[in-house]
Amino acid sequence: MRNLIFLSLVLVLFVNSFAQSRRVSPNAPQPAISTAAATMNDLTAEQMFNEANTYAKKKFAEFESKKIPFSDNLFKVTVKEQKQLAAKYAAALGARENLEAEDFYYVGMLNWLGENLDGARESFRKFLASEAPAVEKTQTARSIIIVVAARRKNFDEAEKLLGDYLKAEPIKLTERARMETELAKSYRGEKNYARASAHADEAFRAFKIVFQDSASRARGLDDLHDAGMTAFEIYRDGGKIKEAENALDDLRKTAALIGSSSIYYRAVDEHIKYLIATNRKPLALEMYRGAPAQAEKDFTAKPLQEDVSRRLKKREKHYKLLGDIAPELAAIDRWFPGEPQTLTSLRGRVVLLDFWATWCGPCIEAFPSLIEWHQNYKRDGLEILGVTKYHGEAEGFPVDNAAELDFLQRFKKAQRLPYDFVVARDNTNQTAYGAGAIPTHVLIDRKGVIRYIETGTSASREEEIRAEIEKLLAEK
Repeated sequence: MRNLIFLSLVLVLFVNSFAQSRRVSPNAPQPAISTAAATMNDLTAEQMFNEANTYAKKKFAEFESKKIPFSDNLFKVTVKEQKQLAAKYAAALGARENLEAEDFYYVGMLNWLGENLDGARESFRKFLASEAPAVEKTQTARSIIIVVAARRKNFDEAEKLLGDYLKAEPIKLTERARMETELAKSYRGEKNYARASAHADEAFRAFKIVFQDSASRARGLDDLHDAGMTAFEIYRDGGKIKEAENALDDLRKTAALIGSSSIYYRAVDEHIKYLIATNRKPLALEMYRGAPAQAEKDFTAKPLQEDVSRRLKKREKHYKLLGDIAPELAAIDRWFPGEPQTLTSLRGRVVLLDFWATWCGPCIEAFPSLIEWHQNYKRDGLEILGVTKYHGEAEGFPVDNAAELDFLQRFKKAQRLPYDFVVARDNTNQTAYGAGAIPTHVLIDRKGVIRYIETGTSASREEEIRAEIEKLLAEK
């Protein structure tokens, strides 16, 4: 029930959160319209928007009342239906003649909800050009045009409209935070770190204030963390070492203030890794050793102190490995289908070790990305090795090593995995690399130095690994 309530809150705020990914066709199969109006033609533009904007919230309330179990697929289908309904209504309004000024606002909101960025921008422009548009709607329209312009790298338009937004009222901090975030990310993509950092700092300041009034603590925490990390990454990429560290320190202190041990841990973890990446490993390890005592000073609640210490303790092995030469793989029983090699012999190539097992669902979820990386980057010097060990079972049944190896070969073929597997007799390699949980991914640079170690998989984690692969491949 908690998941459904949270998702309902997220979905009702869908438009204001600017969660855009791709346009939905108005010609796609449509969900049923739950309004009491007999036909679509009976609905005003405002009614259409309200119907589409609350569609997902109402559906999840219905699922909860009928005790329909929540699932990721149910969530995706419902959100897709909401976007389709918004696209359908936007298309229907676009075909009407003699739309009034405020109608253009709702057409823009429907296009935004349906992920038609160009349609949203054009509708909002018409609304802003109308005579005496409503002040609050004017600000929202400006904010969305700014986001679209930032994503399109139309910086002059975005900056001008942002100036207009900040001179007017009301200034909604949620809108301010999103606009600044989009501009920061787009400037970062253009390597204009000076402009990016200015917008990132403003976004982080806004999110700190927004968090205090956030309807969902979880959503507020995510926004706050992302804003703080974006500021750090921009300073890091721009070579501003002191500013980058200050951004992480600010994030840590903010986490302590709001009582978030998870964000606190991430800020400290990132700081330790950054010190290692900038050739200050002794200082990094000193920070690691002193982190529990610092957490005791920053948090009054003992459970939060203990949570930070527990999370950091799990990373101890990784911190000690980062920046050092990768230990050779040991106790290898089989290397297939290629010939056995050593990590030393692979110097000059970037090596990705994927610690996994056939029974590990998250490991399997990562396979499409691993396959893609092999296909896209092997010619540039990437070598992927799947590292596993005998577990004494296959397909849920106890087996000997020969039968398990046969199963691994069939599994590799069935999953169409094009890179080599390394099968060890025991967990020596897992211990050596701190891969107590799987999947764990390790990236080794062309000189044989460990540059990245992380456990778990997600869309953001896979993008993080991809970026690190490209970075290491670019190093000669």
